Amino acid sequence: MYTEMKLTNTERIYTEKEIQNQPALWGKIYNQLLVEQSQIIPFLNHATSHSNLNIILTGAGSSAFIGLSIVGSFKRNLNWNTSAVSTTDIVTHPEDFFNSDVPVLLISFARSGNSPESVAAVNIAEQICSKIYHLIITCDVLGDLAQCETDSPKYVIVLPSEANDKGLAMTGSYSGMLLAGLLISRIREIDTLSEQIDILISYGHKLIMQPEVFRQIAELDFERAVFLGSGSLFGTATESQLKLQELTDGTIICKHDSFLGFRHGPKAVVNQKTLIFLLFSNRNNAIPYEKDLIESLNDGKKPLYTVGLSEHNIAGMKLDRLILVSNDESQLDEEFLPVCFIIPAQMLGFFKSLQLGFNPDTPSQSGAINRVVKGVNIYPYIKQ
Repeated sequence: MYTEMKLTNTERIYTEKEIQNQPALWGKIYNQLLVEQSQIIPFLNHATSHSNLNIILTGAGSSAFIGLSIVGSFKRNLNWNTSAVSTTDIVTHPEDFFNSDVPVLLISFARSGNSPESVAAVNIAEQICSKIYHLIITCDVLGDLAQCETDSPKYVIVLPSEANDKGLAMTGSYSGMLLAGLLISRIREIDTLSEQIDILISYGHKLIMQPEVFRQIAELDFERAVFLGSGSLFGTATESQLKLQELTDGTIICKHDSFLGFRHGPKAVVNQKTLIFLLFSNRNNAIPYEKDLIESLNDGKKPLYTVGLSEHNIAGMKLDRLILVSNDESQLDEEFLPVCFIIPAQMLGFFKSLQLGFNPDTPSQSGAINRVVKGVNIYPYIKQ
């Protein structure tokens, strides 16, 4: 049985516990959606009765990055045209994504649902689309998004209360909503996924039980960090760079890219103060490209340190450190890897924040970033 392990000897803070609690949270979310399956499937059947339906995965900030990780899962598992579009893009350029003649299933992710763009995206979609369905996945039953009124069909999934992080940085809320989204894409077969969920939870536990690994990496003298991931792990790389950057109040400048994309110019960011963190796929056709990227790091300026995260050992990789999540032949579907592969960046950000003298719950020294974005004005939508 998993025994909670303190990450630090300092007084406990929310972010620490919220990182540690994620594997238990994933189990609760799976059980919740098992129960709600009988309600979710009719809702989805109603929406997908339209032959030309578009599915749009949306959110702001970290919540938007969830869509980057699961867009492929929706396309493969539901066989519908699906795109990941942030609410911040919808609010300013809605007609790039909505058409009055095309029905839409808008799947909105939000921790609190109180960011101004969350409800604004719903309202604008209502104004443009002649037929729209709203599936809302949130962590706050009292949030503006969960409580928003609409005349269109709506289904709201409120995750367990512990998913509603109190710290600034989204941790359990991010991985929890990500898992919920994945399970929605496979809702018709959710009762067959218990073994996959057990493997996922075991991988999460293994990462959390290695605090010294991430503390040691955090103590390295790096000023930049690059996170690389492809396919469903591109969203993880995107969220990882934000997590480290916001938990260190921008002291560590972070970038993200795909393995192949990084070689087309962005690699110029690498210098002797750069940490490179590689998120490896478990797909055989992707791994050769990922190994080639490691070889390419020998060309030009060398990074300070390279870290790889992989399900299983990959022969021939020359890295400073390789973190594995599996000790046996267990195999997780690649689309579930993003749920646990976000934990290293969370822990790295947590320890780097402490090293820099910040409180990880409230790392912003100037107040420039907040748990819920402030100062965003929403203006009336005017058709162009």
